[in-house]
Amino acid sequence: MSFDWSHFTPWPSLAGGLMVGLSAALFLLSLGRIAGISGLIARPLLTVFTGNAGAPERISIAFVIGLIGASWPWRLWADLPTVIVTADTRSLVLAGLLVGVGVRMGQGCTSGHGVCGLSRWSLRSLVNVGAFMSAGMLTVYLIKHL
Repeated sequence: MSFDWSHFTPWPSLAGGLMVGLSAALFLLSLGRIAGISGLIARPLLTVFTGNAGAPERISIAFVIGLIGASWPWRLWADLPTVIVTADTRSLVLAGLLVGVGVRMGQGCTSGHGVCGLSRWSLRSLVNVGAFMSAGMLTVYLIKHL
């Protein structure tokens, strides 16, 4: 295994990690809610389509819009990375469905368990993050070596 030192970006990575942690902490301290993306998206999507979005749903929608929109100001300082998708549509749909099933089974996603749960010393989050990481490593191994 080799390390690509020409693309090593410790300072932007540190800044991004600090901003993610700060936003998750502020979200928890100000609203008492975990900043897990799957939980922030699931319920508001249902209420937006029915027209019954209340204050909690509007807050969730604003948070998700902020996550998506945060890349635009970053463009003032650096170029956004070029995204190259090499998988076919069927594989992407299958992967998305498997992630969705895993999120429901694990009662949360990587942001909820990995960022918010681990910082709160949640044993359930520790087990889930271990499962996410193990499944990811196994998948990469199987795809790359078999």
